[in-house]
Amino acid sequence: MAYDSDLADRVRELIATERGVEEKKMFGGLAFLINGNMSVAVSSKGGLLVRVAPDETESFLARAHVEPMIMAGRETRGWLRVHADGVKTTRQLSPWVTRGVDYAKSLPPK
Repeated sequence: MAYDSDLADRVRELIATERGVEEKKMFGGLAFLINGNMSVAVSSKGGLLVRVAPDETESFLARAHVEPMIMAGRETRGWLRVHADGVKTTRQLSPWVTRGVDYAKSLPPK
């Protein structure tokens, strides 16, 4: 399954004013990097992958449409999967993109 190009366009619109943005096809989806650090990715499985501070992962898992990101059968702390139903509207999508971008900007450039 290919990633949702409409969702990718919506993410692009939200990060259009950010500096150091790069798009990269990864894992069948489309990742948005800030200064070389992944911030969010439009998943080939639908929805959005969001990078957050690892110590904040648990607090976000209580929210609707959110689950841990699983990679190679293991939970990846610091990454969340937000299902498509959780990013249908700009009001839903924008805070997730902002979280991912803000966290990526807090990391040293690569």
